[in-house]
Amino acid sequence: MSRFNITDKHAPKFGGLDILKFVGPGFLVTVGFIDPGNWASNVAAGSQYGYSLLWVVTLSTLMLIVLQHNAAHLGIVTGLCLAESSTKFLGRRTGRLFLGSAMAAAAATAMAEVLGAAIGLNMLFGLPLKAGATVTAVSAGYLLFSNGYRRLEKWIIVFVSVIGFSFLFELSLVHIGWNAALKGWSVPSVPTGSLPIVMSVLGAVVMPHNLFLHSEIIQSRQWNRKGEEIIGMQLKYEFADTLLAMIVGWAINSALIIIAATIFYSRGMVVTDLAQADITLKPLLGDAAHIIFAVALVLAGFSSSVTAAMAGGSIFAGIFGEPFDISDNHSRAGAAITFSGAVLIVLFLRDAFSGLIWSQTVLAVQLPWTIFSQISLTSSEKVMGKHVNSPTDNVLLWSTAAIVSFLNIMLALDILRG
Repeated sequence: MSRFNITDKHAPKFGGLDILKFVGPGFLVTVGFIDPGNWASNVAAGSQYGYSLLWVVTLSTLMLIVLQHNAAHLGIVTGLCLAESSTKFLGRRTGRLFLGSAMAAAAATAMAEVLGAAIGLNMLFGLPLKAGATVTAVSAGYLLFSNGYRRLEKWIIVFVSVIGFSFLFELSLVHIGWNAALKGWSVPSVPTGSLPIVMSVLGAVVMPHNLFLHSEIIQSRQWNRKGEEIIGMQLKYEFADTLLAMIVGWAINSALIIIAATIFYSRGMVVTDLAQADITLKPLLGDAAHIIFAVALVLAGFSSSVTAAMAGGSIFAGIFGEPFDISDNHSRAGAAITFSGAVLIVLFLRDAFSGLIWSQTVLAVQLPWTIFSQISLTSSEKVMGKHVNSPTDNVLLWSTAAIVSFLNIMLALDILRG
């Protein structure tokens, strides 16, 4: 009998608190949609349209849950991440072309993350953006290259917690119109001229590198080698982990819009970038709010740059049919390419805001390919066996894919026209 088989007699018993053993993978993914790009979109949404676009955060989070759970489903059942599965089942040429585009998207994502952290460092210490981006990439690289998955998960959970508590502090300083906020969360509306921001908020939540990352983290557990009972149990607990992590992300994104709506919209101030938001916060709420905002931005940029590089390492290793392993040369090369590509782009940027815009364009162009490839894999009996997507799963997945892809393409076209 394989050492990976577990008999019913020796199968572990799970109590109510055992879900805590599975918390981690979802939180690594969460940092990807509380990154600086999301901050910019949410602050713009709140300052220009008040609470009325909160529903966009709810809708985008629901769609993200569907896609991330499906990506994790692939990793649990097959023991392969999305990148490995693409190489194995999509064919050598198609797989490499697809994964090459995904590497470019990971580098574009990492560029936005290190740039966001650099903006935070500039707010705190006056450090120039290019120096701040380099410091962020080197520091994040050290954390990634010197720690395993489990230790990284703990660090990321700490970072997400600090970010969350930072926004609780910010919220405690302002008077919130909760009735208007509840209406904003539950009643969809598209105020005149708001469509680009609606698309921006939606497009910033679902990103290709997070789909690769989630399947990679999950497959590293190799649950598929432990029998059907364990696979079934993991599918259940993974969904709970994903749901909890996505709710935390939803709360943080909502808090950004609420803070911007309460502070800026109520005073008729339109905020279009993060540095402007910070400068405006200081005289309105004091030094403490200014410092907390900047620290949370640094942590958001730092932690999301780590996960972007992990995704890059996973994608590059997958080109060679290998799982992510930071001690392996292919994974190291992929992470290094992601970090170095991000820093090089920042060093040659003339305008930080323009760089963030173009990074979102790259993601918008690549995202549909990633989503449709993932769904085609999880809809295949050859890949998934009896755990293939159900008809209901496919309706949810294809509907989500169509909406997300349409909005991202519209966002890219709008950016290019502008």
